[in-house]
Formats: sequence, structure tokens, C-alpha cells
Amino acid sequence: MSYLFPNYGRIPLEIVSGEGTNVFDDRGNRYLDFTSGIGVCNLGHRPVQVKSAVDHQLEKVWHTSNLFESSIQEDVAQLLCQNSGGDAVFFCNSGAEANEAAIKLARKFKKKHRMISFQQSFHGRTMATLSATGQKKVRDGFEPLVENFEYFPFNDIDAITQLTGDDIGAIIIEVIQGEGGVIPANQAFLKAVEKKCKELDALLIVDEVQTGIGRTGVPFAFMHYDIKPDIITVAKGLGSGFPVGAMIGSEKLIGCFSAGTHGSTFGGNPVCMSAARATLNVVFTPSFLIEVNRKSELIMNKLDQLNKLSLVKSVRGKGLMIGIELKLEAKEVLADLRKKGLLVLPAGPKVIRLLPPLTIKESEIEEGLSLITKTLEEKETIQSV
Repeated sequence: MSYLFPNYGRIPLEIVSGEGTNVFDDRGNRYLDFTSGIGVCNLGHRPVQVKSAVDHQLEKVWHTSNLFESSIQEDVAQLLCQNSGGDAVFFCNSGAEANEAAIKLARKFKKKHRMISFQQSFHGRTMATLSATGQKKVRDGFEPLVENFEYFPFNDIDAITQLTGDDIGAIIIEVIQGEGGVIPANQAFLKAVEKKCKELDALLIVDEVQTGIGRTGVPFAFMHYDIKPDIITVAKGLGSGFPVGAMIGSEKLIGCFSAGTHGSTFGGNPVCMSAARATLNVVFTPSFLIEVNRKSELIMNKLDQLNKLSLVKSVRGKGLMIGIELKLEAKEVLADLRKKGLLVLPAGPKVIRLLPPLTIKESEIEEGLSLITKTLEEKETIQSV
């Protein structure tokens, strides 16, 4: 009997330790982790820089109220703003909370009730972020949702061009849909979205919860596309496994979140902030991001051979956020890979999602991709018999 709600489809193994790209289960089995805790452990498991910073903070203070000044919050906020083009930061505990804050800020600032999202998007599981999520399977059973969210087709320039209304406060978008299947946006489409926001006097909110903090080879994925968001939301990779999220906003929005308008008891917790500061000091180093791009090119070149397999539909992504779309159910492959010692994720029913640590070694890339290639070749042989 379990005392836990069964709301997770749990994999039948328990990870009890990890270091770098390697994790170990309670039976001593070793796995290459190409999940990074769903894009969280960007520096791998237990990075020494983060551990040292957290150990130091644990000897000082664990928690103080946000009613007091916080120099460590200021440090992390400065790093985020300097590397995003934003001007102010609100700290919280997760990506859903960051998106919730963005939705609240947009409504309060624009005083408009309609918000536009996109089909197959994922923005969180609070009532507002659930309502912003363009996947019916995620929303089912929780109706009635927050009203006035509309879902447009992703990468459809014609559809967004035809959007009208003087009551639209914001458009929220992932520049690469993660849970929706690792689907990168087209440059022209994102420019059309940005243009439409200006035409409608609406805010552009970019959800970087999964794509941010170096995951795609730049500090934030929107930088690939020559757009300027009004609000950016981040979490996952920000704290190297410690629960921290952030909303980054432009200068014009600062006065709208005055004292008492929004808050979080644990948001900006000093222990989590110490982890975030140490993480950002590594990830935002230009030489580190150059290495991420080099590794990405290496992986994509090696994965190109998978396009020769008849059961592989496409390989896509940016940086170290990669999707392999199959012509069969991904779960059939994921289980085989676990048996071989490789952990990967699904992104929808037929996509294998690769989110290895940004610190992954070349030898680990070779090992992991060899296991993927071997497993898919075996599947193809079985299907052809």
C-alpha cells in the first residue's frame, strides 16, 4: 500500500544517488541520465560549485521573510536581468508559479481579460496556468477553467495574423514546445507573434521554464529568434535541483507589482538563491555556452543517421533539448533503454525527449547515443520480420 496519491505514472525504480550524468538506483544499478530531472539538473547531479554554495548558506540562515531586504536575491536578479534584457525579477518556487505571476501581472498592467496561448503548449498545473495550457488531456476534469484563454495553432502565421480584439492583454508562448513534442517555433512565426502583440497593445510572455538557463546554447531560447519579450518565466534549470522559479519583467511593469499585490512565502529562499547564484555563475559564462553548442552539434550530427531508419519520423531541437519523433509509441523504446542503462523522457506519445546535463562528457554522449541507435535498430528489425 502507498500513502501517496497515484497522480504520477512512476517508473519502477528508485534513484538514490547521482553524480554528473550518472545516477544509481536502490539496487546499485548505474544509469546514464538523459533527463536531468526533466531539464532541472543542467550542471549534472550534485555539481560541486552549487554544493559548496549551499553548504556555505546552510551555516548562515535557511529562511527569512520577504519583508526583509535580501542581497542574495538582488545578486540573482541582477544576473537574470543582465543576461535576458529584463529589468526586474519576482522569485517563486516553480515554473507554474512563475507563469501564474506573469498572467496576474499582465492582467493587472493591461486591464484586459483575454489571453492567447497555443495548441499543444504546457504552462503549468495551477488553475490559471492549466487554463493557459493548450492540451485538452491536461485540462480534462478540472473545468470550469479560468475564462478567456484561447488556443491558436502553433507555427501558423496566417492564424496569428488574423487575430483581432482590443481586449487582449497578452500572448504567452514557448519558443520550443517541450511537453508538446519538442517543437521549435519558426523564426517568421515568432516575429509575427511579436508584431501582433505590438498591434494589439498586448504583452509578449515567453515561457522559458524548460528552455531557459543555457539549455539551448544561449542564456534564454528566445535569443535565437531576435524577439524581445515583455515577460520571461524561468524555473527548472535555475536552481540545479533546488525549488526556485522566477518571472523577469521589463521596466514598464515594475510599478504594477507594488507592495502587497503578489507574494510567495518561500520564493527567494536564501538556500535556493545560493544554488541559483552558483548555477548562473557557471551557465552564463560564454565559454560554457560555447561548449553546450559544440556538444549539441556533435549530438545532432550523430543522430542524423537515425533518419535512415524507417520508424524514425524526424529529429529536431536546439542545444541540448532534442526530440526524436517515432512512428511507434515512445514508451516501447523508453523501457528498453532503461534496461540498457539509459534514462530518457517522452514528450507526447511518439517523441523521445533528450535533456542531458549541459556538462555531459563526450564519452557519455557516445555511450548514450549508441544505446539509442542500437535500441531503435532492434525495434526496426523486429517490425520488419
